[in-house]
Amino acid sequence: MARSLGRLFNGFQRLGSLSPMKAHLSQPSVTSVAVRSTLVRSMVLALPSPFSSKPRDFSLPNSSWGSEMKRLYEHYNSQCEVETEGGEKQEGPWRRLPSYNRLIKYATGGVYLSKIIQSRARLFTRNIKETGAAFEYVLFVNSEEKKCVCIFQAGHLLEGPPGHVHGGAIATMIDTVTGTHATILSGPVMTANLNINYRSPIPLGSTVLLESTLDKKEGRKTFITCKVTSTDGSKVHTETTALFVSISIGHLLLGG
Repeated sequence: MARSLGRLFNGFQRLGSLSPMKAHLSQPSVTSVAVRSTLVRSMVLALPSPFSSKPRDFSLPNSSWGSEMKRLYEHYNSQCEVETEGGEKQEGPWRRLPSYNRLIKYATGGVYLSKIIQSRARLFTRNIKETGAAFEYVLFVNSEEKKCVCIFQAGHLLEGPPGHVHGGAIATMIDTVTGTHATILSGPVMTANLNINYRSPIPLGSTVLLESTLDKKEGRKTFITCKVTSTDGSKVHTETTALFVSISIGHLLLGG
């Protein structure tokens, strides 16, 4: 498969459709994008079934979710759409964020390009095929209140201290939630500082809430605070302050 992709990719380069990659990404012409999209789409459709063009949304409920995970999901999801007095439906205060296993999918045409350029790359938190084994989570964002909440269920592969979640796995989730929140608030960002105070361990298999709140914005800097608690709020597991710095997307996509 890798050799086949390599030959196909070289074919694209000979056709000249991918050689000026940076120019196309920064200022694409309608003609070049249309031609390239048609070629890439044709190539993807010819690939085997593992390269299905319909991505899986990992933020949707699955059979591994416990009752508390499902309850909280329904609680926030029910506030994504509300009914007016006249019976009409409109957007609510919260919005569920879809979650895929490749970041490049978010770019225009990325659903196809990711299968060629980053065919083996996967998000760290979404790279385990067994449902419920590691990071099970869903994020909801409230733009008006500038808040983001994450419902997180920790799987058995995240063990650190016996029977409890590894501190690095907790930090990964905090970075994921605060980084996503900062990106929504400020566009593309990178983590500059993550200061975590661990208060109490998280049992494996349990469900916790991560609550991210905007502290302030100063130029390119976005300051976020985040708290990890039990679902009823009675126990604080961690308290975090985070700093994110706005960047140009070219630094990531084009190696700038």
